[in-house]
Amino acid sequence: MSLNRKFIAGILLAAGAGSRFGGEKLLHPLEDGVAIAAHAARHLLAVTPEVVAVVRWGDFPLYDLLEEEGCQVTMFQGAARGMGASLAHGVAQARGADGWVIALADMPRIAPDTLRQVVAALEEGAQIAAPICKGERGHPVGFGAALRNELIALDGDQGARAIVERHRDALKLVECNDPGILLDIDRKSDLGAG
Repeated sequence: MSLNRKFIAGILLAAGAGSRFGGEKLLHPLEDGVAIAAHAARHLLAVTPEVVAVVRWGDFPLYDLLEEEGCQVTMFQGAARGMGASLAHGVAQARGADGWVIALADMPRIAPDTLRQVVAALEEGAQIAAPICKGERGHPVGFGAALRNELIALDGDQGARAIVERHRDALKLVECNDPGILLDIDRKSDLGAG
């Protein structure tokens, strides 16, 4: 039995309103005609055996799209409380995992190899792992099972930043040459970047 056969789940946060974009952001196609959220889901599914996607309550178009991509999709009534609440909900859906890679659905340009390196760091025992490009830390962030209760206790809009700060000495930075770890799409003007 390999020591590295930990079960690392992907959590795709797709419950934001996309208001700065003008709505329907995650369904918007990139230049290849594939929706932003579908790109993010495909990259995560390429490196983790299970992806739990968290969407806003009633967002059936996005639910259907992500389900077609192969995600386990969960509608979250508390999505308006913020990213921390959505993250906690997603981790709770996959609480039996040995770790989680938390990815944002509006970051479609992260290379699968970068995601693979974050997963590998968790498999090798890192409690927190994040990619770094040209000195800047980006997404996705991976968490080991020891942090399960802290992740599930999150609420509000802060995401997991406080957990990363609290356990800074446990953070393993994964060097990469992937500008996609820093590029999120908030407005239509961000579509040309990357």
